[in-house]
Amino acid sequence: MEEDHAVHTASTTEMRLAFRVSYLGTRFFGSQMQAAHRTVEGEFVAACRRLDLFVDFREAGFLSAGRTDRGVHARGQVVAFSTEYPDRAISALNVQLPPDCWCTGYANVPNEFHPRYDTLSRTYRYYYAAPPADITAMARAAQQFHGSHNFTNLARVKDKNPCRTILAIRVGEAGGFVYLEVTADSFLWHQVRCMATALWQVGSGEADEGSIPVLLEQEAERAIPPAPAEGLVLWDTDCRILFSPMQADDRSASYIEYLRRHHALMERVCSALGSLDSTHQSPGPKKSDSDGQGNQDPRDNPDQGSGGEQ
Repeated sequence: MEEDHAVHTASTTEMRLAFRVSYLGTRFFGSQMQAAHRTVEGEFVAACRRLDLFVDFREAGFLSAGRTDRGVHARGQVVAFSTEYPDRAISALNVQLPPDCWCTGYANVPNEFHPRYDTLSRTYRYYYAAPPADITAMARAAQQFHGSHNFTNLARVKDKNPCRTILAIRVGEAGGFVYLEVTADSFLWHQVRCMATALWQVGSGEADEGSIPVLLEQEAERAIPPAPAEGLVLWDTDCRILFSPMQADDRSASYIEYLRRHHALMERVCSALGSLDSTHQSPGPKKSDSDGQGNQDPRDNPDQGSGGEQ
C-alpha cells in the first residue's frame, strides 16, 4: 500500500477505529499490501470488505503504523480505518480474519488519527535461535547503541537519513531463548536485524564489545548481514492509546496450538535423528549385496519396493 501522508477526516456518520493486531509472519509476504502476494494489509482489507465496513480502503483511511518484512511477526501492530459500522467491526473482524492474523484490542480514535505519524515509539524483539556463549558481553555491548547514532553500517539506508535515536535497549531471556529488545521513534530497513547480528557476533566471541562503536562511527570493511526474519517480532507500538481487549477467534487459538504441537514434535524427531551417527547400523547381521543366488538385495533398489509402507 502506498504511503499516505494526508490526514484522513471521517464523515459525520463514520467512526474512526484503531486496532492492535498480532500476526505470525511466516505465510505473509510482509505487511504492506501487494497485488500479487498474500500480505497482512491485504488480508485485513479483504476481511473489512466482506463485512461491508468500507468499499475503498483509501477513502476509509486504512493505514498501518509500520511495515514488517516477509516472515516478520507482530504482537503490537496498529491499523486504523473509518467505518459507519463500528460495532460490526469490533464484533466480527476476528471471525473474518485468517487464523494467523487477529486483533487483540480496539479503540475509538479522533478522525484525524494517523497510526504511523501519531506513533511516539516502536519496540521490536529479536529472539535468537540458539543461546550465545556470553550473554553478559552482549548486554554490555547493546548499551552502546543507546542514544542517537549513524546506522549506515547496520541497515539498508538507501535515500533515508541514516541517523536514528535508540530510546531503550536490553538483552533478556524468556522461555529458554535469549532476545534483544530495542525501542526507537523510528527504524531503518533491516536495522534491528543487523543490530541483532552485530550483538550475536559479540556474544559468540566473533567480535569484541568495542566493535559496536566502530560500526557506529566508521565505515565498515564489510556489511553486517541481517539476522533471519523469523526471529523478529514487532513487540509494541506506542500511540498513547488505551485499547479495550478483543477475544481472538477459536480458529486462531487452534492454529497456534497446532503450531506448538507440530514444532514440539519436530524437535523430538530431530533429536531422535540427531542421535544417530555415521557408524550407526541396524541390529542384526550384515547382509551381502546378493542372496548368494545372484539376486540383488531389493533394499538397494528403491524402485523394487516390497509393497509395504514407503
